[in-house]
Amino acid sequence: MESLLSLAFDNLSAFEPAKIKKGLKQVEGLLAQICLSGPAKRELDAAAAGEQPQLQRKGLGDLAGDPAFREFFKLQEGFEWNVAQRLLTTLDFLVARGGDGQYDLLILNALDLIQGVLLLHPPSKVLFSRAAHMNLLLDLIEPVNTPAIQCATIITLVVALLDSPANVRVFERLDGLLTVASLFKSRETGREVKFRLTEFLYFYLTPEAPSASMASSPVLPSTPTSPTRDRAGSDTASQQGRGSKANGGVTLSVDVKKRKLDQHLPGVVDALLRDLDRYKPFGGVLS
Repeated sequence: MESLLSLAFDNLSAFEPAKIKKGLKQVEGLLAQICLSGPAKRELDAAAAGEQPQLQRKGLGDLAGDPAFREFFKLQEGFEWNVAQRLLTTLDFLVARGGDGQYDLLILNALDLIQGVLLLHPPSKVLFSRAAHMNLLLDLIEPVNTPAIQCATIITLVVALLDSPANVRVFERLDGLLTVASLFKSRETGREVKFRLTEFLYFYLTPEAPSASMASSPVLPSTPTSPTRDRAGSDTASQQGRGSKANGGVTLSVDVKKRKLDQHLPGVVDALLRDLDRYKPFGGVLS
């Protein structure tokens, strides 16, 4: 597996879009093989020969005993083979070079892969406790980007914040709520993006419950924080109101988060909470 990752990382580090595309495809292929059952792996090979197989996916709960997944998970614990870190570096390069269709497609592909890697290896979410990486996502939901990139970024943001209160606190400190609210209120925001933003707001207003998988973090080097959005200073539990320490950081109650969001979307939050209570889109966790 190290040799496969090495080839992919070499391509992801290249400057040519064709090589970056190849590296993303290599990562996608590796993740696909991990997520597919044994017979489906053979069908995947058949698909490469031009056939149309019916692939059977594994659930996340079925992966724990899979040797390939266990090897992949172990490799992610160190910096050298951490896929999420490499994808974020590539994404940062693509955003800097963006502006035409070919780079936009690569950005979308990178975002999709980041979502998958974070779901397969939740400890990699610790990367988004750093301002530089969180800023990258916040920049990608700005109106200057295409609606497709905005939507993909909002989904990636949800995955990065899921079961990780420490990341949510970084998101808040970097004016993430202001960014989301401004986009939500803008008349220029398209219907699809606004729908994804509504989903994000529902997610933000749910209770915070860090998972045990976030208790240990991969061994990753420190990254300088970006000053572009770090204007509000560091938050503490006393500054944020009622909160409690958990293995993923300081958790806030729904009431505290409601007050935070009310500052940017007055009159909207109560309606969102009524919808959450009535329709229970997240399995009734607010009940």
